[in-house]
Amino acid sequence: MVIILGNSNKGKKKRKWIGRLALFLSLLFIFFICAAFSYNYVLKTQDESTEKPLPNIPDDKKIMFEIPKGATSAQIIDKLADDGIIKNSFIFKMLSKINGYDGTYKSGTHILSNNLDNDTIMRILSSDPITKKILIPEGFTFKQIEDRLYKEKLIDKSKFASLASNEKFDYKFLNGIPSGELRLEGYLFPDTYTFDIKSGEKAIINRMLSRFDEIFKPEYYDKAKALGLTPKQVVILASIVEREAKEYEERRLIAGVFYNRLRSKSPNLKKLQSCATIQYIFLNRDGAVKPKLTDADTKIVDPYNTYQIEGLPPGPICCPGKESIEAALEPESTDYYYFVSKGDGTHQFSSTLSEHQAAVKKYGLFN
Repeated sequence: MVIILGNSNKGKKKRKWIGRLALFLSLLFIFFICAAFSYNYVLKTQDESTEKPLPNIPDDKKIMFEIPKGATSAQIIDKLADDGIIKNSFIFKMLSKINGYDGTYKSGTHILSNNLDNDTIMRILSSDPITKKILIPEGFTFKQIEDRLYKEKLIDKSKFASLASNEKFDYKFLNGIPSGELRLEGYLFPDTYTFDIKSGEKAIINRMLSRFDEIFKPEYYDKAKALGLTPKQVVILASIVEREAKEYEERRLIAGVFYNRLRSKSPNLKKLQSCATIQYIFLNRDGAVKPKLTDADTKIVDPYNTYQIEGLPPGPICCPGKESIEAALEPESTDYYYFVSKGDGTHQFSSTLSEHQAAVKKYGLFN
């Protein structure tokens, strides 16, 4: 008898291959089913999490947790464990990945506590950090800005003043301005800012200087040069215009008056005689402006008293807005050398002393 084994072995191999293929396809099917269920579960969990309000954490339980810029999810989770906010970083990392939170955590300061569940922590860290919106009005002085930031608990006054006086900030408009008190007067641009509550003094200063840099365009340097002024002198003049002008339409007129005086050959006319510069003296000395200036106030001995000194004062008297800077760079050409407040926010402009004296008689010099 002859036994043929070849076909039998081929059949066994074929059945074995089919069995393995069937097992593979079954496992693949199970994998996709599980993946689909997992995906639906994650979406459902995220939707439910989104609908849940974030917890209101009592003050005595609050932990300020800061996520540095550029931190990875793994680094953030390790920091949570190091700070004792979570117990198991491995489980948290798995849940963070499964629930789709990896890569969503936002840099900045977040408020956490030790008794939060993992999902709540993930939702908090994925939400916007704790910030404060601050309005810095046009015409605010450095000290007024400092007071507002301090009131909002964003800065330490002594550190803020020290950095502003001595720190080197790399901006073209600060070239040639020496270190010293109120060195940044005029350059902390007035605007509405949103600061992280832990931004820090240097970051806040940099943000405001950067905003000034955006506003003070490259062509402004050329315009200043064409007027025979340095960028600092433009800002000084703009700051005086800012404090003098109430109406937008008058800014260029007021700037034109000051330019006429600066270019005058008369020693008396070269004195700008700006009440705003005297008020700046009172604001820095007493913390408030005077309701009404007197003739005696014009005789105060101070380098900022433009009734006594010729030309521009040594520095800006406030932080001017964009319109005042542009007015200082594009003054209106007139033959006016004088103006006096009418008491309603507008001014009476005059070309001669006799006209001005008549206007003063009508409206009063120190309204």
